[in-house]
Amino acid sequence: MIRINQMKLDIEHTKEDLEKKVLKTLRIKRDELLELQIRKQSVDARKKPELYYVYSVDVQVKDEAKVRKNVKNKQVQFQVKPNIYHFPDSGEVVLEHRPVIIGTGPAGLFCGYMLAMHGYRPILLERGADVEERTRDVETFWKTGVLNPASNVQFGEGGAGTFSDGKLNTLVKDKDGRGREVMQIFTRHGAPEEITYQSKPHIGTDVLSSVVKEMRLYICEHGGEVRFYSQVTDIRTEKTNGTETLKALEVQDLKNGESYILETELAVLAIGHSARDTFAMLYRHGLPMQAKSFAVGVRMEHPQEMINQDQYGESYSRKYQTELPAAPYKLTASLENGRGVYTFCMCPGGYVVNSSSEPGRLVVNGMSYSKRDGKNANSAVIVTVTPEDFGSDEPLAGVEFQRKLEEAAYREGNGKIPVQLFGDFCENQKSVKLGEVIPQMKGKYQLANTRNIFPEIIAESLEKGVLAFDKKLPGYARTDAVISGVESRTSSPVRITRDETLQSEFRGIYPCGEGAGYAGGITSAAMDGMKIAEMIASIYRPFVTN
Repeated sequence: MIRINQMKLDIEHTKEDLEKKVLKTLRIKRDELLELQIRKQSVDARKKPELYYVYSVDVQVKDEAKVRKNVKNKQVQFQVKPNIYHFPDSGEVVLEHRPVIIGTGPAGLFCGYMLAMHGYRPILLERGADVEERTRDVETFWKTGVLNPASNVQFGEGGAGTFSDGKLNTLVKDKDGRGREVMQIFTRHGAPEEITYQSKPHIGTDVLSSVVKEMRLYICEHGGEVRFYSQVTDIRTEKTNGTETLKALEVQDLKNGESYILETELAVLAIGHSARDTFAMLYRHGLPMQAKSFAVGVRMEHPQEMINQDQYGESYSRKYQTELPAAPYKLTASLENGRGVYTFCMCPGGYVVNSSSEPGRLVVNGMSYSKRDGKNANSAVIVTVTPEDFGSDEPLAGVEFQRKLEEAAYREGNGKIPVQLFGDFCENQKSVKLGEVIPQMKGKYQLANTRNIFPEIIAESLEKGVLAFDKKLPGYARTDAVISGVESRTSSPVRITRDETLQSEFRGIYPCGEGAGYAGGITSAAMDGMKIAEMIASIYRPFVTN
């Protein structure tokens, strides 16, 4: 395999132009090219107004030795061995009961998918609804403000990521090929092929919803089972040689209120970052866990047109509006007070959404559809908080810290999303009218003073961070930029500890994904779910009905 890196082409290039560039670089004719696969595509806007697409491609040719002899170019690598994902061979331990996966977010879904594919017949328990019913519940909440605590933006098939931008980029190293396999699985079930090579791939909530459903159907077709409105309310263990060992789960059917016991020696905790009642139940049992740092702040909206101009320069309006995607950004600032401020989960052409999951508490997030064609760009602007901010190092102290902020946000907006102009945030005064930036939101909003939500050290850090960002993206600190709060669920406030076998000290329990503190985002959570499935498969035989 030959890999060509850093191939620049004009923004308006065609597939034929890409192929011609490859042939020219390798000094071969068309009939000598056997296969061309794009590995990575990104936009290079470092030398505005000149803009390019930059590619990394893998190529197979008839005679690689000949090309290697003729081509002396640092961009060209020879004898490249691509990372190919391998699922492990099955172990020998016999399962008495089917493995259970708690949660159908990316971690649980991919864990279940891999186990079902290889014959383990997993049972997936989801406290919320399937994605179709869940979508109806969420849209009703946005229109009426009536919350379904079991089926909302946080809970239900697909997890919190279902109502997001569907961003699939990750900083997790992929030496085992899991990340690429995640993309391949998504494309098998309806995602566009482009996600396999874009530098910042995304699906969009509209496409992701259908992909999640197709993955569920695959799991069921391969011997798995998915039970909705099924919340794990307790665990049953017994001591074996001095060690707590899982024996069963208590499951409540939230539709009829009845509970039942599900025997299993193997449960994957893919519960997500908002399963606060489950955290509390596990803590009561003494399952080892600890408070961890996370980040809190606001959502901030700007005109997408402004961001495009900043990122792409004059070429965007003069030449390339139809060819270039809505521009993203990523900003960081280190402040004199020792705090770090950064943008997170940026949604080009997106919407701010009411993502609440508990009555009397309000939280926001960002969401985009696949076309990213909304008028505004939005991003979380957040400040890292640690157990020192929580006032306690108790494992669930971060949960209570989040809840206090969310209660303050609910009060500030009278149950609606509290909205404020950045200029008024700096003056610590309630906004009384909007400027040129009109909020693009899912859920009702109300003008307010979002600064009241936060301890002053966090509010001050947010203000100074935005002013610092303005030096990198002109106009970022415009006084009529819209901010809303509270963005408090950036990651789990808890880490449920696990050892080298990926199990808790309670044997048979496998903490997994973002909720357990081992991932951050759709792709990394999916990869962690796969990792857990691999560990289980390496120990146990596929499940066979007795």
